[in-house]
Amino acid sequence: MKKIKKIKIRLNGKEKKITYNYKIKNLINDLKIPLKKVAIELNQEILDKKKLNRIKIKKNDKIEIVHFIGGG
Repeated sequence: MKKIKKIKIRLNGKEKKITYNYKIKNLINDLKIPLKKVAIELNQEILDKKKLNRIKIKKNDKIEIVHFIGGG
């Protein structure tokens, strides 16, 4: 049986283990986050949502997902 390689990342300040070769889009889908209501930052750079399917997460990446909240 083949062992699945895991890597550690930081997601919103908390350590998380994910599968090697994971993409940002997979993470968003697994967390069931509505893309229209969030901004995604990878290592302090805001990501273009059109490119999420091409961006692979690497060991020790820091990802921040910020929800937009309406109000006045």
